[in-house]
Amino acid sequence: MRGGGLLVVPAAPELKDLETKASYREALLNADMVITDSAYMVMVWNRLEHDSIRRLSGLEYLVELLKQPEVREPGNVLWIMAGQQSADRNLTWLAGEGIHVPEDCVYLAPMYIGEEIVDQALVERIDRIRPQHVILTLGGGTQERVGLYLKRNLSYLPAIHCIGAAIAFLSGDQVRIPMWADR
Repeated sequence: MRGGGLLVVPAAPELKDLETKASYREALLNADMVITDSAYMVMVWNRLEHDSIRRLSGLEYLVELLKQPEVREPGNVLWIMAGQQSADRNLTWLAGEGIHVPEDCVYLAPMYIGEEIVDQALVERIDRIRPQHVILTLGGGTQERVGLYLKRNLSYLPAIHCIGAAIAFLSGDQVRIPMWADR
């Protein structure tokens, strides 16, 4: 992802509706990297393809991503958060990990209604700040579509990471998952 692109982490609740949710399917098909977070997806793939890919969790990916020097650099990541309460918890946790996020690098996502995603304010902010990374912490099914919208509408291509609730498990915004349980 260092060269930019769209990374998605599809989850079983959305994958089951893949046939009927065209915009979600399009986002997955146009991703540059797909992480096999869903045990269901891995099981189906291995059965259909007679393969043996393994599951890699989005949480595991995020933990490694946050170790990268360019991600820890203030102003080099724009965080798209689901709401103020989530943002407060996530930013507090990030600060405790030594990651300072400038106020302008936090975007509170509106409720995206319907299939089509349009958010010109977000595109303008990212184009103005030009971060190397954009990290979406929105719900599955929405964040992938927002990620594809950004990939298609930004003036450049940052690394767009659709990590969903992974950070919420670390920050306590969701029920905390100990790292050993994710393995």
